[in-house]
Amino acid sequence: MSGSWNTIESDAGVFTYLLTNLGVRNVQFEELLTLDPSSLAELHPVYGVIFLFKYPTDAPYRATGDKPLDGTFDHSIAENKLFFAAQTIPNACGTQALLSVLLNKTSGSDDEETKIDIGPVLKDFRDFTIDLPPEFRGEALSNSDVIRDTHNSFAKSSPFVDETTRNPNDETEDAFHFIAYTPFNGTLYELDGLQPAPISHGPCTQESFPEKVMEVIQRRIARYGDAEIRFNLLAMTRDLRIRARELGDVELLEREEQKRRDWQFENALRKHNFVGFAGEVLKGVVEYRLKEGGEEGYKSWVGQGKQKMVKRIEERRKGRGGDGGDIEMEG
Repeated sequence: MSGSWNTIESDAGVFTYLLTNLGVRNVQFEELLTLDPSSLAELHPVYGVIFLFKYPTDAPYRATGDKPLDGTFDHSIAENKLFFAAQTIPNACGTQALLSVLLNKTSGSDDEETKIDIGPVLKDFRDFTIDLPPEFRGEALSNSDVIRDTHNSFAKSSPFVDETTRNPNDETEDAFHFIAYTPFNGTLYELDGLQPAPISHGPCTQESFPEKVMEVIQRRIARYGDAEIRFNLLAMTRDLRIRARELGDVELLEREEQKRRDWQFENALRKHNFVGFAGEVLKGVVEYRLKEGGEEGYKSWVGQGKQKMVKRIEERRKGRGGDGGDIEMEG
């Protein structure tokens, strides 16, 4: 039986180093802030995109019968060359989406430009599972200790929430889901482990992929109400430092190196919780205030803090037109 998988953030630094820690070489992720195809084309070569969206609990996930809401199921391709795995365990969809792109860009790919060195761990996993049906591939992924442990190493540390015991059927929180889009053998495929098969979206070359995939994603977003804005899109691309070295672009290289340093720092912070540290800081501040002004001085300091907070909240509400705070998305 497989162990538990924790949720991970939809973050370029998380996904980049997750693959790096699995032994993948020369691959990184870039967050896309627009659905303009040119923004994706600029990152060429692009291996695929990872799309995070709110899982629709109030509407059908498929059309009636054996049809997706967009595109057509391609059952035969999953039985042959395309790697597609059914999702058999909660919280694994982020890593599963990454692998859905990655394991279809190996040395067996048709396009030389988009072949990826996936490393010995994932090569062994692909060789072992490629002849299995999608359900068994999903079980093999769920039971892979090395992939699960690497995935879980990027989960945020929290002293209050145990992700391994969270009820996946709990409807008190919005659920989010990762899926992948990638061109394969001249066709654009949507790879979603919650669907029964890969979904074909028609002919697609490496060159036409940015325009084709953006059209599909725009149609998917249009199925939501105008108020729903919680989407995230990440592109899997070749390490941009390689391009910088090939072009001799020193500024781009330094910018990318600094980005990697920032990602490493942020990933290190995710592994720690700072509740104990914050508690000690607050205790020290309270002791200092009591020592400085006694109990009356302490009460005055607390009252001033409350007034400042109320004022700050009111200013924030005015600035955002009454909207709430930022929403963090995880899958």
